[in-house]
Amino acid sequence: MTPTGVPGVVETLEAHGETTLVVDPARMIEACTHLRDTEGFNVLVDIAGVDYLGWGDKEVAGYIGTPDGRDLNAAGSQGYRRVPEPKPKRFAVTYHLLRVSDSPERVRVKAWLDDGQEIDSVIGVWPAADWNEREAYDLFGIVFRGHPNLARILMPDEWEGHPLRKDYPLGGEPVRFSGEV
Repeated sequence: MTPTGVPGVVETLEAHGETTLVVDPARMIEACTHLRDTEGFNVLVDIAGVDYLGWGDKEVAGYIGTPDGRDLNAAGSQGYRRVPEPKPKRFAVTYHLLRVSDSPERVRVKAWLDDGQEIDSVIGVWPAADWNEREAYDLFGIVFRGHPNLARILMPDEWEGHPLRKDYPLGGEPVRFSGEV
């Protein structure tokens, strides 16, 4: 069952047995509050940041796994080139929600963001978002407006940049050890 009447939804996607609600970033708190209070999605399982820099620029080979496995004859499985669909913006933030009830259900909520665009923190809706938002900030540089302690959580405080961004420089980073003199 797909949630209906969720405010701020600009697109509903059904793929691979999952429902994704694409939400206007400016209405994320409103959408999440509705999903919690009206639709019963009472557990925030995860928040994930994704960087799509360069997505679709180069031809790539790959496959999409399904519950039944993968089609070994599909393009991408035998070395055939497959160009992925272009994405509307560089970053995506996805919220994985679960309704714990007699009929459990999952839904994914996604917002697209440009580089430097902020999104409101959902800590007021799900306090468990604290660590996940800090992780997305630390590793991707996604800013969650209104977060009470948006600080690094995995990288050292003095670390420059965000290591999961596609434009983060590879190699040449000094190896750091604790107790180094």
